[in-house]
Amino acid sequence: MMAKNPEEHHPNNVTLVPTDRIRVLNPRVRNPRTFADMVENIAKIGLKRPITVTRRAETDPQEYDLVCGQGRLEAFIELKQKAIPAIVIEADESDCLVMSLVENCARRQHRPIDLMREIGTLRERGYSDRQIGDKIGVSPDYVGMIAGLLERGEERLVTAVETGLLPLNLAIDISKTDAEGAQRALMDAYTQKKLRGKKLAAARRLIEQREARGKKMHPKAYGRDSRSRRPLTSEALVRAYQKEADRQKLLIKKAELTQGRLLFICQAFRTLLEDDHFVTLLRAEGLETMPTHLQVSVADGVAP
Repeated sequence: MMAKNPEEHHPNNVTLVPTDRIRVLNPRVRNPRTFADMVENIAKIGLKRPITVTRRAETDPQEYDLVCGQGRLEAFIELKQKAIPAIVIEADESDCLVMSLVENCARRQHRPIDLMREIGTLRERGYSDRQIGDKIGVSPDYVGMIAGLLERGEERLVTAVETGLLPLNLAIDISKTDAEGAQRALMDAYTQKKLRGKKLAAARRLIEQREARGKKMHPKAYGRDSRSRRPLTSEALVRAYQKEADRQKLLIKKAELTQGRLLFICQAFRTLLEDDHFVTLLRAEGLETMPTHLQVSVADGVAP
């Protein structure tokens, strides 16, 4: 059964509710520029659609829980309005959380990791994977696997799954292994034609970022780190130097590994070309030529 839109409950029952008596159960971080545009729009032409709230039990004076409309509520508070038009429905706290989740799912723009975190929150509150899946239109197995990735702190992998960069099963395999195992998993996915072209390159960059920067996603504002900058200290400088040194060492290891593989390929070509039957077969198939650079390397016995 599809979850109902919370604003379809008693759409004509609109009343003014004090803004300071509304509690936001499921707060979201929003884009400051988008929020500023909303505030300006409401200031100019007023509120187009009331928010939706439910009464909190045993409160005097009466208080409310927000079901949907956080942005509109915060805009009214920003404009120093003491009351806001609201539709009042009957729902308990858990129902409000589910309705808020469904509303966020219906938004055209949202960060995949935000949605996944909300799924994790509902799971922590006791909802089964089947209940969550029924609400947002996915299978219980999918909910369980995503929740498992979140429990291991794999926010980068979860985001990659939701944006279609990685298949879910591949993300789970990567989460259970180290960096070298992750690269092997990518190679297996390439061999099985699960990842090709740009997706493979992007997945490889994701693995490198996960190894260098950690599993968590760090929110940024307009491309810059929104956290307050700390003054540079000698300890921070040493850490930055060590981090860069480690990165350089990793690059050297990768270069040495690539060099070894290229030497092996050159030696393999040299051995094959010494076999007259193999050369005859190549000529019969019209494959007797090779790139000049590779041919010179094979002849000289060095890697290209």
